[in-house]
Amino acid sequence: IYGGHHQTHAASAFFPSPFEEAAILTFDGVGEWDTASFGVGRGNKVQLLQTLRFPHSLGLLYSAFTYYCGFTVNSGEYKLMGLAPYGAPRYVDTIRTHLVDVRDDGSIWMDMAYFNYCQGLTMTSRKFDELFGGPSRQPETPITERHMDLAASIQVVIEEVMLKAARHLHAQTGLERLCLAGGVALNCVANGKLLREGPFRDIWVQPAAGDSGGALGAAYHVWHQ
Repeated sequence: IYGGHHQTHAASAFFPSPFEEAAILTFDGVGEWDTASFGVGRGNKVQLLQTLRFPHSLGLLYSAFTYYCGFTVNSGEYKLMGLAPYGAPRYVDTIRTHLVDVRDDGSIWMDMAYFNYCQGLTMTSRKFDELFGGPSRQPETPITERHMDLAASIQVVIEEVMLKAARHLHAQTGLERLCLAGGVALNCVANGKLLREGPFRDIWVQPAAGDSGGALGAAYHVWHQ
C-alpha cells in the first residue's frame, strides 16, 4: 500500500499524539509534488484539506539560506537556526520584496529567478548572490555578521509563514489542538513562537518530523485507516 509523502507526515503527527481530534500542518522541502499540507485528524482518520505545490516550498526556501550561509542542505538547517539569535533581521524586507510572497493563509509564491534547485546543482542562483552582496559562503570559512543577519532574517520569515498558516487552519477548522510534522517542524524556535503567539491551545510535534518519520506515518496510516 502506497502512502503519499505528506499523508504519511500527517499520519505520523496525528496518530501518536494524545489528541482525539486535531488540526494538522506539514511543511518540508518536497514530497512527490507537495511541499506543505493542511489537514484534520479525527479518531482513526486523517484528511488533507489543502496542499502547496513544488517549486514553492518553505523548506526549500530555508535550505537555500542554509546553502548560501555555507552549511550542508538537509542536515545543516539546525546550524542556521542556531546562528539566527546572533544576528539582526536586516534582510526581512528584501526577502519579502524579492524572494517570496507570503499570503494570508500561509501559502507562499517564490520568484524562481533567485533559485537554482529546479534545474541546477545549487540551491541559489547568481541573481540571489547579487541581491545579498556576494557568492555563497564556502564551508569551514569564517562566519561573518552578514551570515548571522541572513540567518536571523530567514528565521523571522519562517515564523511568519507558520503563524499565518496556523491562524488560517484554526479559522477553517475551529479546532484547539495542532499536530506538526515535516522537516520544517524540526525548527523548535518557530514551534515555540507558534505555541506562545498562535491560536492553538496545545501543540504536539512528531519528534521524527523529517523523512525519518515517514515509515512510522505510513504504518500508522495503514493500521488506522
